[in-house]
Amino acid sequence: MLSKGGFTFAAPAYIPTLMTDFEKAVLARYTPCNFTNASEIALAMAVVHVELVLIHPFREGNGRLARLLAILMALQAGLPVLEFGLLDVERERYFAAVRVGMDRDYEPMRKLFAEIIEMSVSKP
Repeated sequence: MLSKGGFTFAAPAYIPTLMTDFEKAVLARYTPCNFTNASEIALAMAVVHVELVLIHPFREGNGRLARLLAILMALQAGLPVLEFGLLDVERERYFAAVRVGMDRDYEPMRKLFAEIIEMSVSKP
């Protein structure tokens, strides 16, 4: 089993089904990201990010792909390209948010994305 940072990811045999479910239940609900409320946008990004990272469909690059997807969602919502420097500084907070996301508690990740959005919008 593939694991990283204390997480054990889905067994390879389950990835196609999990990705199909992700597309139908998560992406179909949250993309395109045309929410107007900042909190709703942050929640949409949090759910998509956590669910994709937990599936971990690729050996490497899952976090980068999840961040690129969040940037696309931000652009769909009329926001600027997101700056993810906060995740480098708040690495343990980020991992904790992913862990609680396993129980469908997206609030910690929503808060991180709300801060990322705020920092990205206010960037000169």
